Amino acid sequence: MTLHSDLPESMSPLRDLAWTPITIGKSGASVWRIALNDDNAVFLKTEPLHPLAELPGEIERLNWLTRMGFKAPRVVDAEQGSNRLWLLMSAVPGEDLTHYIDRPEVFVRAYAQGLKRMHALDTTTCHFDHGLDARLADAEARLVAGLVDESDFDTQRLGQTAQQVLDWLKANRPPIGQQIVTHGDASTPNVLALDGRFSGMVDCGRVGLADVWQDLALACRSVAFNIGEAHIPAFLAAYGAEWDEVKYRYYCTLDEMF
Repeated sequence: MTLHSDLPESMSPLRDLAWTPITIGKSGASVWRIALNDDNAVFLKTEPLHPLAELPGEIERLNWLTRMGFKAPRVVDAEQGSNRLWLLMSAVPGEDLTHYIDRPEVFVRAYAQGLKRMHALDTTTCHFDHGLDARLADAEARLVAGLVDESDFDTQRLGQTAQQVLDWLKANRPPIGQQIVTHGDASTPNVLALDGRFSGMVDCGRVGLADVWQDLALACRSVAFNIGEAHIPAFLAAYGAEWDEVKYRYYCTLDEMF
């Protein structure tokens, strides 16, 4: 593990422990589970230091979620080296929902539970903006920096350029509903369950105020991908929302830029 030698001094005791890379998800950061003993572990996340690095924002959001009492990783340590950012986090109990695809009723129920709890957080204390103005500005900055992976676009947009996608997003902005606290990347690997019930969320670097369909679109897409499109109505019923084709398409397209 070449990054072992780059560890900040405060994290050096981790160097000789057992590191397991976490490969699920599409974050630009690298993540490892580090076993402390048979029962306990921490997670280490690192990314290169650059102007669009997401770890500083994730640290802020995790600290806010801790103050809100929400089930998410706790910041154990955070360091900035000469060329890297490092975030050491506590583990969240349970397993991500990809482990529940053979139990679709549990999958749907835990997914809806998690999003309802996130969306019930107090908006008056959340100063993180995940609305369309902010997200489109971030999307443009990522495009200019060459960070948009056009080869990873969904089938409907495969073959388009990132500029074409951004132009469509700017021209087709949907009506904005009530601004609530959203996760921002509410896909299956980021929602955990324990004994069949929601136990927490991870990868919280995009938490912020936005339309509910910022999360529902990515969740519906994940439901379709993991257990089948036929389960979307049950998920929306468990959450308490009606299908919105326009916003579903829009927020899934917006996600291509990230």
